[in-house]
Amino acid sequence: MSEGESGSYSSLRYLTNVTARIQSSSAFSGPVFVLLMAMMVTLVVVIVLGNALVILAFKVDKSLRRQCNYYFLNLAISDFLVGAFCIPVYIPYTLTGRWTLGRGLCKLWLVMDYLLCSASVFNIVLISYDRFLSVTRAVSYRARQSLSHQAVIKMIAVWVLAFVLYGPAIIFWELLVGRSRVPKDECFAEFYYSWSFLLSASTLEFFSPFISVAFFNLSIYLSIRRRRRRSGDTHLHLQLSEPAADQGEGVPLSNTSGLKLTRIVSIPSQSSSPSIGKLDPSPSRSIHPSRLSRDKKIAKSLAIIVCVFAICWAPYTLLMIIRAACRGRCIQHHWYEVTFWLLWLNSAINPFLYPLCHSSFRRAFKKILCPGRNSTPTSALRASQ
Repeated sequence: MSEGESGSYSSLRYLTNVTARIQSSSAFSGPVFVLLMAMMVTLVVVIVLGNALVILAFKVDKSLRRQCNYYFLNLAISDFLVGAFCIPVYIPYTLTGRWTLGRGLCKLWLVMDYLLCSASVFNIVLISYDRFLSVTRAVSYRARQSLSHQAVIKMIAVWVLAFVLYGPAIIFWELLVGRSRVPKDECFAEFYYSWSFLLSASTLEFFSPFISVAFFNLSIYLSIRRRRRRSGDTHLHLQLSEPAADQGEGVPLSNTSGLKLTRIVSIPSQSSSPSIGKLDPSPSRSIHPSRLSRDKKIAKSLAIIVCVFAICWAPYTLLMIIRAACRGRCIQHHWYEVTFWLLWLNSAINPFLYPLCHSSFRRAFKKILCPGRNSTPTSALRASQ
């Protein structure tokens, strides 16, 4: 580009100045360089190994291959690719301040990075929605568990929506504008300073998902609280009317019909589904405590996922919008870098949250990490179920 053309675009001159400042600030001293390199490599190892463990769990433990758990697999795949491709490509760029891999790989890296991060967000929404249905609409939810094609369609929709959100803009923005405003030794999206586009995209990528996940978890909490109240009232009523039935749960209420009731409610109480008890509409003492305990654990684990998601994504999203609005003059570049890596940190945390969601993941992890401890009658019984 000639000097006359660059002089007619003040924004392009500003981008050049920003580039110079980034490169000058990226000349790290020896100890700082080694420390940053060690931290980045550690993050890559944690992300890759953690999510690989989740993916391997589906191969080792067939009991995980249920519709609700495939959404966790979808999330693990997106997070795994973040650690296997996006971060390793970005590490030299961060440490040197110069992009030396060419414009083609830059485009590919941008598409993959935005795609995988957006897919991770949408997978969290899908997981929360699935848990919402399992707690609030247990009967219809269990009836659809055998329809695996519905889960596949939802998983594909996550990836399509994640690509449509940023992919076309990354690929075709330069063609629509007529020229590229990204310097040769830099790599960022052409809409880097387009405030209107970033605000619209952030609404779909962060604000709407966060509101949706918060709504799902609040609904789960309210549903659990209502059921706890009903369970407490029913339990008190049965204690007053049947004082002799205090010895254990599932004691028959009569000589014949009570035995049948105990047999009916004891079968679904062994299921791994958190809300299977809803299949029996009659109030019983034997099924409510275990079902409500499982639902309470689900609500707590999802609340942790939501909080981690908000902490990792909110700073980056807000700074990105503010930076675009003031064209980078009000946000120093190192703060943007911190929030950028905080966003990737979410992919390292997610695998450690799975055991909080399902005991089945804990069993699968133990089977992989400690194979000698799984030859027990209990594990054999679970495998046969």
